[in-house]
Amino acid sequence: MGVETDEVRDGATACASVSGVRTRVKVCCIKSLDEARTAVRLGADAVGLVGEMPSGPGPIPDALIAEIAATIPPGVASFLLTSRTSPADVVDHVSTCGTSVVQLVSPVPLEAYAAIRETCPSVRIVQVVHVEDESSIATAARLAAHVDAVLLDSGRPNDTVPQLGGTGRTHDWTLSRDIVRRLDIPVLLAGGLDSTNVGDAITRVRPFGVDLCSGVRTGGALDPAKLEAFMTAVGRADGGAGP
Repeated sequence: MGVETDEVRDGATACASVSGVRTRVKVCCIKSLDEARTAVRLGADAVGLVGEMPSGPGPIPDALIAEIAATIPPGVASFLLTSRTSPADVVDHVSTCGTSVVQLVSPVPLEAYAAIRETCPSVRIVQVVHVEDESSIATAARLAAHVDAVLLDSGRPNDTVPQLGGTGRTHDWTLSRDIVRRLDIPVLLAGGLDSTNVGDAITRVRPFGVDLCSGVRTGGALDPAKLEAFMTAVGRADGGAGP
């Protein structure tokens, strides 16, 4: 999942889940080299590597993020999830970890996007928008000009202890569908997805890609059987028989 902005803007459709276009899958909260290899083997288009967070599952040390990112094969994207917000801190985190994509899980000043573009020009930028109410539509539209993709999640960034991802909760997919329709950049859908509901999510929202963490884990570990079932469900929703 190289977050192919040009493909979306110049192709026949602005979403991935219509005839002939495949929904991408990002497997997040990867914790080890073995988990990364398993995700790639089973067809993941991207792996998510979680940096330090105020809450939620999956954070791993930056050194391990860099080690895993260096092993990801061509054609598969590596996402750094960062909660840092100041331009200098974000750039430092991206430079340290060496991923191909940075996923900003908190709001950042516009200067942060510019700093990433200048210092790490090959790194794609994905901004998370936590879909809490209708204001999320305007937020996503405002940010679209500055990023390569938007990821819609179910966090609660204004809680006393911010929830910035990995909640296992779905959100109002009607709002997500409105955002997909309005934006001309890729939109990824996250929040409480698993093999039992991803088909419905794809049908209703039509995202460029889907993203999940807890939905393919058992006892905190990546579960190959659950991931296989998820990939099959995505393939069926796209009109195929499997991943």
